[in-house]
Amino acid sequence: MAADSPTIVATSGGYRRGERTMLDFDALVHHAVERSGVTGRRPRLAYLGTANGDQQTRIGAVYEAARVAGYDLTPVALFTMPNHEDIAATLLGVDAVWVDGGSVANLLALWRLHGVDEAMRQAWEAGVVLAGVSAGSICWFIGGTTDSYGPELRAVTNGLGMLPYANGVHYDNEARRRPLVHRLVTEGTLGETHCTDDGVGLVYEGTDLVEVVSEREGAAGYRVTRGSDGEAVEERWEARRL
Repeated sequence: MAADSPTIVATSGGYRRGERTMLDFDALVHHAVERSGVTGRRPRLAYLGTANGDQQTRIGAVYEAARVAGYDLTPVALFTMPNHEDIAATLLGVDAVWVDGGSVANLLALWRLHGVDEAMRQAWEAGVVLAGVSAGSICWFIGGTTDSYGPELRAVTNGLGMLPYANGVHYDNEARRRPLVHRLVTEGTLGETHCTDDGVGLVYEGTDLVEVVSEREGAAGYRVTRGSDGEAVEERWEARRL
């Protein structure tokens, strides 16, 4: 199955503590899979943990979450070598992709080194739903804010650019995120920036935002732009509770 149009679900959520497992998939992961339109069989989900170094314990925890959810999971790892001979073909064979958080700077460098960037674009254009959390959200955009370089948050501006905006994650949970987004937009380092509170996802068809969804009551999405006076202007987007 394939989504009706190229679809990205960019989030600051997707996980919760499992009852019998380390973690379970929360509503945002399920929503991304549902967007693929798969019916009549177990959904096929690819998981990329590049941003956290392809930790085997993390891959195991996500395997368990997929088992509980009723999904067939395909990990795509790059350490110590790519675990699939043809990554593009692997991604084209699933319904949705979930990209985990961690270092977006390292993710982007390694994806480009191994051709994952182009494989992702092929999958997106073919209707495979691309989704992820934190670094797995920022990567689809032109850039955003990151702690990839150290404790002090900085801008990253070499994202894949499938979405022609910047991205701000963990907007309500990490106090330094919002003011940095405002400053970077004011300075012109980032252009129009789409942001998510923890538990919120932004759904794009093509490059158009079509829905804001949330795992939490009261959480929202935001659009930050540079006003005519040069100051940052923030617009709140109310989210539909999943």
